[in-house]
Amino acid sequence: MPEVLAHAIARLERAGVETPRLDAEILLAEACGVSRTGLLARRAPLTESEARRLHVMLARREQREPLAYIVGRREFFSLDFEVNPDVLIPRPETETLAAAALDYLKTRAPSRVLDIGTGSGILAVTLAVNEPRARIVATDVSKQALEVARRNARRHRCADRIEFVEADLFPPGDERFDLVVSNPPYIQNQSIDELQPEVARFEPRRALAGGADGLGFYRRIAEGVRARLGGGGAVMVEVGAGQGEQVAGIFRCSGLKVVARLSDLAGIERVIHAQL
Repeated sequence: MPEVLAHAIARLERAGVETPRLDAEILLAEACGVSRTGLLARRAPLTESEARRLHVMLARREQREPLAYIVGRREFFSLDFEVNPDVLIPRPETETLAAAALDYLKTRAPSRVLDIGTGSGILAVTLAVNEPRARIVATDVSKQALEVARRNARRHRCADRIEFVEADLFPPGDERFDLVVSNPPYIQNQSIDELQPEVARFEPRRALAGGADGLGFYRRIAEGVRARLGGGGAVMVEVGAGQGEQVAGIFRCSGLKVVARLSDLAGIERVIHAQL
């Protein structure tokens, strides 16, 4: 088994993968149907089928396909989420937005929440699991993404408290919400091809492209959100590195008061919290 792991690491190193040992361990464990801890205790050689599975997965990773797409899942906020190329892969920095939203909801329960651009459903499901009194509407323009989100809601047994709606930002009607959350696309269109191959070549461009300056979706959210917030309602959005001041200004210009600007664990400003 050590020889198999060493060979896998070498393949991924040659392919330019940033974390070759970690990725090789995860793929080897996946091929064997065990956890990484279980892999350490294993002494038996790979079976033919296990070796075949490992080879296929390594070949995909050598092409820089994201690890999460290969294994079909990614952890977020201590929950396991299905992911595939129809949805953006959850990032740790988005947990800053989830934590801020949960802190807010604890003071305003029960609440109605709108999750704009839900993707795989990580925000909607995380909020539903951790704040059972919340009722959530989750929108996305992608039918395929909504199907992934629905499966994740069923996986975590909260589908009865989330309404998934195919919509471009806001759902039809005039329903008002206590909290609007969103991790919108915020990469400048012309910069996407400069990102890591895992992102530029494999993740859905529609979930990345934020317009010429990366701020297009924030303007659209700010334009429509006042009409969808109840009394004292709030909007919280994730922002890209260095975008905090500009996004805060967009919400101020729309008539909202920016009450908090939160940083992630790396000290990068990630969340703008504005209220009526």
